[in-house]
Amino acid sequence: MKATKLPGFIVALISALAAMSAAAQIMIETVPIGNVGNPNDATGLGSVAYSYQIGKYEVTLNQYTAFLNAVGATDTYGLYNPLMGSFAQSLGIARSGTAGSYTYSVIGSGERPVTWVSWFDAARFVNWLENGQPTGAQDASTTERGAYTLDGALSGVNFTRNANATYGLPTENEWYKAAYYQPADQGGDSDDYWLYPTRSNLQPNSRNGSATDPNSANYFYNDGIPNGYNGGFAINNSTTYPTGNALTDVGAFSLASSYYGTFDQGGNVSEWNDTVIEAFAYRAYRGGSWFYGVGNLRADSDLNGLAPDQERETLGFRIVVIPEPSAVGLMVLGAALLLGRRKRAC
Repeated sequence: MKATKLPGFIVALISALAAMSAAAQIMIETVPIGNVGNPNDATGLGSVAYSYQIGKYEVTLNQYTAFLNAVGATDTYGLYNPLMGSFAQSLGIARSGTAGSYTYSVIGSGERPVTWVSWFDAARFVNWLENGQPTGAQDASTTERGAYTLDGALSGVNFTRNANATYGLPTENEWYKAAYYQPADQGGDSDDYWLYPTRSNLQPNSRNGSATDPNSANYFYNDGIPNGYNGGFAINNSTTYPTGNALTDVGAFSLASSYYGTFDQGGNVSEWNDTVIEAFAYRAYRGGSWFYGVGNLRADSDLNGLAPDQERETLGFRIVVIPEPSAVGLMVLGAALLLGRRKRAC
């Protein structure tokens, strides 16, 4: 049987896709955010004039550890905080070796969200995604350019998502819409926005994960009723500060999603976004965490922020994806070609 010769560009595309697969790159599940041009909430937030995708979950310890092992052998810009390996309530990543040969491993469940990351750490993670998840030193080809042009910066707020970037940290409006928006004519509240990111105006229950409660989250709440939940910290149902891990796996509240299908936008960890609070030279964050009460879970909560170099046991992030139409078409073509190749090989 005579072999069919494929055009050169198709061979190159298949080879590139096969190489990406062989590299065992991390996968970040996203959900599409439609309803283009939706109105703002009464808070003045939430309107987005384009379609995009946002992380279904917060970035996990597994994903961030893969990032560190790809670019953190020397860790020029401090992507690893030693408290990741020592702070009991958010213990998650251990580092071994010496500078130039550092390696990293997950402690406990790798499906918990990463914490102890600054806005700059999150932006460098996004740059790494933008650049195709390369391996090597922290430079322009890995962490310093891509979605954000950082070039070694470790402080300041004068960094914006580059116009042609596919990946990014969510803007305030992108984050807010994904968390709270649901059109009234599609089952949402009368003003198109819920008060909580669980498709509800009722305060969520504080639980250590739940596969049965559609309105629950990992945050601090004590109602004084001994019913197995709402007893304080979600992880131990107690007002006693947890002696060990306080984080739940991402998606552990499997029925408590937003309208678009995101999880944990209320509780577990707060999340950095791209908003700049000029008066203080802060970057904003949203969503509340395992340590704080219900106020920060609400759509009408005050805007919170920190200097972008700050890191906390209660603070992580999720990503957004804004694909160009041409790129989406190429990805679909490439996936089809690779799938066909695999089927023929069976």
